[in-house]
Amino acid sequence: MSQDPQLDPSGSAETPAGPTETQGEPHPVGEIAPPSDAVAQLQAELAVAKQESEQWRDRFLRKAAELENFRKRAERERTDAVHLAKSAVLEELLQVVDGLERALGSFGGASAEDDGLRQYRDGIGLLHKQMVDSLQRLGVTALQTIGQPFDPHLHEALSRLETAEHEENTVVQELRRGYLFLNRLLRPAQVVVSARPRNESRPED
Repeated sequence: MSQDPQLDPSGSAETPAGPTETQGEPHPVGEIAPPSDAVAQLQAELAVAKQESEQWRDRFLRKAAELENFRKRAERERTDAVHLAKSAVLEELLQVVDGLERALGSFGGASAEDDGLRQYRDGIGLLHKQMVDSLQRLGVTALQTIGQPFDPHLHEALSRLETAEHEENTVVQELRRGYLFLNRLLRPAQVVVSARPRNESRPED
């Protein structure tokens, strides 16, 4: 009887030759590499997030600037509206001042011996002064016109007077006083402006 060559004389089976592997033993750490596509995806997502962040930041700054401009415009419009409303009231008061000044001018030829007339004039003068002082406290100031160069932004020329005593386009007479309100024109002054005489001889060359 022939023996099985794979069996030793003792009858035990030989272990086949070849590499052996122990189950449950972990792989070496150095042999496992992270997937490169996952890193690239994270980097791409980070770039997109940064771009969106910059876009939102720019949008926020633009909206903030628009809001500030709107606030300034609303404040300016409110100030202009208040100024316009006050100006309308002050112009009505200026008509009262004009009437008082005309009344005072009518006493120019009156006799100073008439006590009743003098008291009446003094009363009107006191009322005129109180009105002018009140307007000044509110920011209303009278324009200085006589002898000043004509300014179309401040003066309203009603006529021209030919004269050689003043430079051309000089205010020589004030027909109605003009006023400023908080450094803005409240009412232009109505004036007479000088003009060069037509028959004035020109200097010889």
